[in-house]
Amino acid sequence: MKVLLFGTAHCTLCECALDLLVSMPEMRSVTLEVVDVADSPALESRYGPRLPVLAIGGRELDWPFDPPAVAAAIAAERATESP
Repeated sequence: MKVLLFGTAHCTLCECALDLLVSMPEMRSVTLEVVDVADSPALESRYGPRLPVLAIGGRELDWPFDPPAVAAAIAAERATESP
């Protein structure tokens, strides 16, 4: 499973979100990809005011998200994956 963290460089909240995610045991079994929205005008327009945003499958979590919310979203996404 791939988890996307939309953020941008020099964003303190984005750094906090990344620190939180890498400290979570649930994240060891997923692929975390950090996406810098500054590289895409479309992504910057969509996510800029909401950064950081965590995308897990079809779910998006706006900051501030916490470990229980992230773990629940991962579990819900796993439940929808085919065996």
